[in-house]
Amino acid sequence: MYQVTVLYNHPEDPAAFDRHYREVHAPLAAKIPGVQAYTASWAGPSPDGSSSPYHLVATLQFASAEAFAAGFGGPEGQAANADLANFAGAGATIVAGEAESFA
Repeated sequence: MYQVTVLYNHPEDPAAFDRHYREVHAPLAAKIPGVQAYTASWAGPSPDGSSSPYHLVATLQFASAEAFAAGFGGPEGQAANADLANFAGAGATIVAGEAESFA
């Protein structure tokens, strides 16, 4: 399995960010060919009570690195990537790689 994790920094306007993410970005990302699973988690406090450095963490799973490359290289992936400029002004870190499940 190949996984893409997107770590979104805290936005200046969380309500506007969340609205755009739910209404525009998530539907775009869900259309990327090859996506087998797609989740988003709004960050709460850490187990020790400290604040998370991130507002939202999104995870997309693909069967392979090749499926990921094909999906993000196509028009749907390019549209989702281009949309980041419309709502993620505070920045986002994208981490991609092979993933293993342990549970």
